[in-house]
Amino acid sequence: MRRAGPALLVLLLGSCGTGAGVAVRLPPPRAPVVAVGPPVLPRYDWIGIIGTGQSLSVGASGRPVLSTTQPFHNLKLRSDGPIPGHPLDESGALSLVPLVEPIRPFWAGGDTEYPNNIFGETPHSAMANELSALGGADYVTLHSVVGWGGRCMEDIDKAGSGLAYPSSLWEARTIRQLAEAQGKTFAYGGVVLTHGECDAGNADYEAALFRMWSDYDADLRAITGQREPIVLLLSQQNTFPGDGAASASTLAQWSAGVRFPGKIVCVGPKYQYAYARDKVHLDAASYRRLGEKYAEVFEQVFRLQRPWAPLQPKAIARAGRTITVTFHVPHPPLAWDETLAPPHQTAFTEWAAGRGFEVASERGPVPIASVALAGDAVVLTLASTPPEGALTVRYAMLQDAQVASGGEEVGRRGQLRDSDPLVGWDAEAIPCNVEQGSSVVTATVPGAFVGRTLRDVAVAAGFAGDTIVVDKPSDTTLTLSSPWTGPTGPSTVAFRYDERNYAVAFQLRIP
Repeated sequence: MRRAGPALLVLLLGSCGTGAGVAVRLPPPRAPVVAVGPPVLPRYDWIGIIGTGQSLSVGASGRPVLSTTQPFHNLKLRSDGPIPGHPLDESGALSLVPLVEPIRPFWAGGDTEYPNNIFGETPHSAMANELSALGGADYVTLHSVVGWGGRCMEDIDKAGSGLAYPSSLWEARTIRQLAEAQGKTFAYGGVVLTHGECDAGNADYEAALFRMWSDYDADLRAITGQREPIVLLLSQQNTFPGDGAASASTLAQWSAGVRFPGKIVCVGPKYQYAYARDKVHLDAASYRRLGEKYAEVFEQVFRLQRPWAPLQPKAIARAGRTITVTFHVPHPPLAWDETLAPPHQTAFTEWAAGRGFEVASERGPVPIASVALAGDAVVLTLASTPPEGALTVRYAMLQDAQVASGGEEVGRRGQLRDSDPLVGWDAEAIPCNVEQGSSVVTATVPGAFVGRTLRDVAVAAGFAGDTIVVDKPSDTTLTLSSPWTGPTGPSTVAFRYDERNYAVAFQLRIP
């Protein structure tokens, strides 16, 4: 039996085996950040943001687009040349226009590189609008979306042969010139990377992330002349590989933020999102939900210059059959999301009671008897005393299915979340017809639910707390997770995206 106490955390950056790891000391706990007083105005008139990655970065399956009007003053680059988009040969007149979706005309066959790379709603209009809502209507961001569907990091970084990286610098130089012509000050705030599926087996992905940040930081600052460093924001991919194996890129997306705080920031996982039918990409509303989360974090780390970390482990201790994992919680308290079905009910059933936690020894899975919240910690009780030797503690790393299963009960997921109170720009109160005892609501105006999606939060006096959307038969009808308890008739229901922070997928080794 080992004494209870802090243990050295070791990230296993390869497969699920128990080979030698890399020692990592996680960042110290940080108190939740709450903005106080009037908004902090930006130092620059305009702030640039680059969006890169693979198909999720360019809105694959995200149709119909939702962000078709610009409620603030956010911008994008436009070309009026004979080739739609932004030809690098500058054959058309270039201008800045209101930021709406689609960013450019939809992909229409042929190559999927910039500028012919847009498939649907990207996270960027929602990100920009949420930033303006948080920072004031005069907080203006300009977004360049350069991702390349289906491509690995080696294709989209500075050393890659594709157009993603050079086109982002081309847009940066063009926007700087247009800003100067209008007498506007301009700087880059960050790069948003929505990526990782292609690199699920890449053991060097963390190093590649740091190179991408370093290259963009140097090249963008050289173009604008700014002193302020940029930040690389990213989210974890939770769908590849499409089997029961772990993902090196998913681990790297978390560990890079631990190793390089302030430079690379993981905003969290995507297992809690609503996925499209292919279970790899998101629907249009979920891309907007992701954009709002990017905005919430960018607001803290760039505009307000405050440190931010996701819901992630910061310490681990083991005593006999008990393992305690202490978390950094952005917005306490910790909670279990009971609307997310628990994982490992059909495979890896040794962890059926783990709510996303997974424990293994060199001999294989170690059964979990129970998990419980204890302040900012989760206490795992094993079914029996584990064998001698190190244990691997994982969270949301393995899936039950043998195919891509984003958003599914058999996919990679967990139920641990914080209590972030953010109500995003998407929030809307919709007049509905409701029936006592029924969980089905019908909009009084046909098509009013076009911007709503699965797992949206629904709030009204007749619904229980934590009521969410569980089915969307049409843009006029939704099925909720709890029945209406009030009288039958018309009622207004408030809908919004769930912007609480869900625990990152991680893997630790404890002696």
